[in-house]
Amino acid sequence: MARSRLKLVLSILLATALAAGCASTQTTSGGAVGVDRGQTMLVSSAEVNRSAEKAYQQTLREAQGKNLLNRDPAELQRVRFVAARLIPATASFRNDAPSWRWEVNVISSSELNAWCMPGGKMAVYSGLMQRLGLSDDELAAVMGHEIAHALREHGREKAGQAAGMGVAAAIGGVLIGSYFGIDSGIGQNVLGAAGEFAFMRPNSRGMEQEADRIGVELAARAGYEPHAAISLWEKMMRVSGSGAPQWLSTHPSHDSRIADLRTYADRVQPLYLAARKGR
Repeated sequence: MARSRLKLVLSILLATALAAGCASTQTTSGGAVGVDRGQTMLVSSAEVNRSAEKAYQQTLREAQGKNLLNRDPAELQRVRFVAARLIPATASFRNDAPSWRWEVNVISSSELNAWCMPGGKMAVYSGLMQRLGLSDDELAAVMGHEIAHALREHGREKAGQAAGMGVAAAIGGVLIGSYFGIDSGIGQNVLGAAGEFAFMRPNSRGMEQEADRIGVELAARAGYEPHAAISLWEKMMRVSGSGAPQWLSTHPSHDSRIADLRTYADRVQPLYLAARKGR
């Protein structure tokens, strides 16, 4: 009897996992770097973009209220100039991207940070440029990486994963609690924690790698030296240290990241040379 109940539990859990993973889509073409992983999207693009727009405008209002928004006209001009060269290159990965409602702003902060929300809502922090002494090529590497996250809709994918894991944890918690005679909330907590560690973290590392690879191609197509991504992360390594072990981190280790960047920067070097010749 117990064995039959266990088989039923496992069958339902398997069916739940398969249902969550069946809706696979391609957000971008592979490009020269060959990023072609199918993605599971459980949340609509429109919903995510609306949320991103709201969060972005709130962030700008808060920065404006503290006199931290676009305080240095020269920095703002520099960042927007790099963006203006990178944005047309996004067409190599998805045709709709150049026509997004792009916004690019600079926030005065000592943080080493930059991000691009879904739909092309972007911010670069002044500390990133100042503390690392970024060249334009290195700035393009940072911005290309962040734009790549938006192109691949990684935020939407992670939102879907969180929603999917929440459903799986809720169902699985009840089933596990019922089978083992424990409170369903305990079963849900155990399954949720295990799911996050085994499922969310590896995908987060994979997303970073995809953004690295697409980022160097965007930079190359825009006429920026793709190998500048290597010097960028070498600077990051000197400032932030060796970081956490790769197997426990949501980001690749510095050494493996630089090795991967070198491989893909070499691959897109002809695109950079062609872009420079064209200019």
